[in-house]
Amino acid sequence: MLTADFDYKLPFELIAQKPLLKREQSRMMVLHRKKGEIFHSLFKEFPDYLNKGDVLVLNNTKVLPARAWGKKEKREIEFLFLKEYKKGLWEVLCRPAKKVKSGDIISFSPELKGKIVKVEPEGRRKIQFSTEDILSNLKKIGFAPLPPYIKRKKKNSELRALDLERYQTVFAQREGAIAAPTAGLHFTPQILERIKTKGALITQISLDVGLATFQPVRAKRIKNHKMLEETFSISPAVSQIINKAKKDTRPVTAVGTTSVRTLESAFINGEIHSGEGTTKLFIYPGYEFKVADRLLTNFHLPRSTLLMMVAAFAGLDLIKKAYQEAIHKKYRFYSYGDCMLIL
Repeated sequence: MLTADFDYKLPFELIAQKPLLKREQSRMMVLHRKKGEIFHSLFKEFPDYLNKGDVLVLNNTKVLPARAWGKKEKREIEFLFLKEYKKGLWEVLCRPAKKVKSGDIISFSPELKGKIVKVEPEGRRKIQFSTEDILSNLKKIGFAPLPPYIKRKKKNSELRALDLERYQTVFAQREGAIAAPTAGLHFTPQILERIKTKGALITQISLDVGLATFQPVRAKRIKNHKMLEETFSISPAVSQIINKAKKDTRPVTAVGTTSVRTLESAFINGEIHSGEGTTKLFIYPGYEFKVADRLLTNFHLPRSTLLMMVAAFAGLDLIKKAYQEAIHKKYRFYSYGDCMLIL
């Protein structure tokens, strides 16, 4: 199967640049896989698709304010803080990368300065800071790590607070992500309460969304693409709930592709295993899903691994039909956009 099979053309005006006033106002396309049918709804109706005993799986990873600007002498450079290896030592992505060399001193603020200690491929660098408390500094100076298709003027302070609030789920807990699990952005405390009232079981796992999630597919044939590694965590209590549901044939609804990757990665010898783990799982058409029965997801970029996973779940032909329908109906696409429920 070719990467080009997952291409489509999207008018730029359909790429959501800001969140809606209220999270639950998003539109929701509903796909019935067995019938091959498409319906149009609103996310506020999502609880109506859950029943008593159903299991809902949320990714509670918390997005870091990981985008910041540092100065090398007088030149300003944009950085994305990717991962902390140990106290004070971070992997970062920088732009323009060619200007950042080993030994350079980068100043982000009077309290936050670091030295480039290693140059890595594709714009990545390792930087050693003089302080160990990086996160508290990032919370003062950092911006939400919005994808490049969401256009912001450099250091737009007016939208900084909005993005820091809305590019984050209301159930976020575990800090470590550099991108939001965007299917979760539609939920509100009120929606979650309605789901509980119906008797559905809400569970939370963690996958720290990293470069793997939005890594471009450069291979001509998708089977030749290699996923980068991401870390995940599942508690014993959550694994017990999901394993019992699978045994009882009660449906498991995954919220977002990151939840799907976590569940499928942790499924070993017929059951979900708890604990910390890492995954390089690449899901594309032909994959047999073992845990997720339903999927709530946003609309994804052409040629992306996320679109390939959704096509594996719903079938490529149905997804192509659904995306063309979404474009025709002027759905809002990508991170701040509308969503799709696949049944």
